[in-house]
Amino acid sequence: MKKLVVIMMIGMLYSCSNQEVYVDVPLAFNKPSNFPDIVYNLQNNPPTQAGFELGRKLFYEGRLSSDGLVSCGFCHIQADAFTHHGHSISHGVNNAQGTRNSPPIQNLAFQTAFMWDGATTHLDLQPIIPFTSPIEMNGNFDAALTMMKSDVTYKKMFKNAFTDGKINSENMLKALGQFMTMMVSSNSRFDKYRRNELGGELTATELAGYAVFNQKCATCHATDLFTDNSYRNNGLPINPQVNDVGRYRVTELESDRYKFKVPSLRNVELTAPYMHDGRFFTLEGVLEHYNSGMVNTPNLDPLFTTGATLGIPLNTTEKSQLIAFLKTLTDMEFIHDVRFSEF
Repeated sequence: MKKLVVIMMIGMLYSCSNQEVYVDVPLAFNKPSNFPDIVYNLQNNPPTQAGFELGRKLFYEGRLSSDGLVSCGFCHIQADAFTHHGHSISHGVNNAQGTRNSPPIQNLAFQTAFMWDGATTHLDLQPIIPFTSPIEMNGNFDAALTMMKSDVTYKKMFKNAFTDGKINSENMLKALGQFMTMMVSSNSRFDKYRRNELGGELTATELAGYAVFNQKCATCHATDLFTDNSYRNNGLPINPQVNDVGRYRVTELESDRYKFKVPSLRNVELTAPYMHDGRFFTLEGVLEHYNSGMVNTPNLDPLFTTGATLGIPLNTTEKSQLIAFLKTLTDMEFIHDVRFSEF
């Protein structure tokens, strides 16, 4: 009898020793030295390898949408700095058309609000908006959770990523938050110039463009993030068919009507078309708007009305120099980083 018990115990120990044991590891968030402080609270949702990998799978998961095709990555394509390149406005399930251009996904941990109108101030909650939007993913949490609970891979990934191992909306959103938190773009030629690193040499034309930028653009496109995270009306003619009221839709304050979030200019070479409605397909078109195309609409930012001429006067040379400088903000390491690529 004792011999049998010993054999059974050895068998149990052997079985346990052959079970796959996953040990998750934390991911370090390294703030680039030329960036301002992070604003995302890492303590509330500290990124780990398993959480990040789950977030990446969810980011590219078409089955979260009602048609089984449209994922976050559908409108945020890595090769285009996670924008929907070539599409003035985004389209989602059943080719439903929205009214706004897909903004790039980068450096979100340094931002205080998200979407063109700042509809949410918490990165972990931001995915709820496109996920539940009937013209984007048209997703349903109950259906998504049911799908994942019946998927062997998801059951394993949730178990590895979270202590409770639960497949629920909270953990789903936390995983997406971890993935997006780590999406830092900070290795453009301009970054290396700022940090005095190898490969950071700028030409005379690019440096001249940087000087023009600091003189005429840096108030709104501030810091090395190239945005002050504010909401402004930059004098775009109003499209009467859409009449997008911008920030007003969130606050219902008349002072916010027609104001939109100042976008970062990082990777701007790759993120055409431009503005909240994607009306400009070239950087030349954007600069000409500021030079001669502004309209004095309600709540036009005072920065554009301080001189005798409405807008920001830019001559041909300055525009050429500015574009040369803006192209130094392209971060090809970020664009090709396999950590953020689809499986």
